[in-house]
Amino acid sequence: MDLAELDFISGAAYQSDGYPHAAWARLRREDPVHWTERPDARPFWAITRHADIVALSRQPRLWQNAPRLAVFPGLEKEVEERMAEAGGQPQQPDVRHLLNMDPPDHGRFRKLASSHFTPRALEAKRKAIEEISRAILDDFARGGEWSEADFVEAVSVKLPLAVLLDMLGVPADDWKLMMQWTNETIGATDPEYQQGQSALETAERSRMQLFGYFMRMVDERRKKPTADIVSLIANATIDGKQLPPIELLSFYYLLVVAGNETTRNATSGGLLALIQNPGELDKLRRNPRLLGSAVEEIVRFTSPVIQFCRTAARDTELRGVKIRAGEAACLFYPSANRDEEVFPDGDRFRVERDPNPHLGFGIGEHFCMGAHLARLELEVVFGQLVSRLEEVELVGPVRRLRSSFVGGVKSMPIRYRLRPSR
Repeated sequence: MDLAELDFISGAAYQSDGYPHAAWARLRREDPVHWTERPDARPFWAITRHADIVALSRQPRLWQNAPRLAVFPGLEKEVEERMAEAGGQPQQPDVRHLLNMDPPDHGRFRKLASSHFTPRALEAKRKAIEEISRAILDDFARGGEWSEADFVEAVSVKLPLAVLLDMLGVPADDWKLMMQWTNETIGATDPEYQQGQSALETAERSRMQLFGYFMRMVDERRKKPTADIVSLIANATIDGKQLPPIELLSFYYLLVVAGNETTRNATSGGLLALIQNPGELDKLRRNPRLLGSAVEEIVRFTSPVIQFCRTAARDTELRGVKIRAGEAACLFYPSANRDEEVFPDGDRFRVERDPNPHLGFGIGEHFCMGAHLARLELEVVFGQLVSRLEEVELVGPVRRLRSSFVGGVKSMPIRYRLRPSR
């Protein structure tokens, strides 16, 4: 197959076949800076090597986050059609958050909430996270008898959503609503989640509903401030002024969507990796001290965030390839996390892997602000799950999200036996 025929970006391919690791491996060998043209998305350079992604990510002024967040096949076509209807004029950005900000704004906005996501701040929440996880698993255990369930619905979706929305101050009665909006945002191109005439309409509708919800919370928190993150951002100032509405609401939008989807899918993908590699599950059972390295390996092996884009601010070169100002580079993190130059056995899942310089949380100034929270949640849930899990097996196909942006697992039916907590 000619390299131009490789499909490593369409959501349909990810839904039916999972991650295109064979295609990425070939690109790493033959064309690690690969020009890609498709009828449903704007052209981009596919970057698949670990070293190149590190280099680009550490040059934020040369390789900018704005204006292109990621490659969204299908959605980009709809945006272009709208622009044509508007006489070719670019539309105002619908969202403006940390992922599409560049210096100096990125640093100033990140500081507003970063102190809530440090290891020290999160350690104070460990006990609460352990209690939430234990309650979820107690309900999942069903008396220690053999049972069948969808692990995604029963466990994966619950812990990150409960923890994050508690930090934000969102009432428990509204958690299902938040999950619906994040599903429709990340899965806008998935027919199961579409609520409008098109993927773009679905994403916009969900975003506006989420914006409206948090705007009402902002009004309340400005009148009566509380100790949650919604109140913190609502009453924060930059240069003596409150955040403009689009940046304010986009901040909550990012926290809800990113904080929920990524950890959820790492949890599902992590258990799937342990089921498919029973020897590694046995290692973890016998030696709980491997839990820390196992969490890092789960993030590397699953790489829930598939890709982000960077746009060249000026003409430059990468591996001798000339890249013009304004051209986009798409950084494929799962490919970097199996790069043979860094991980000679990258296709193997090994819970004791150390060192493990994966890029599952990114690198550079855009390193994931919620990385420490994700690690803590994964450490807690897998620590409790592995210590209580006696038997587990798949009993049906794993259903994946129609997306090349987040590696979503929609359902994972398992048969299992989980000991009740002591």
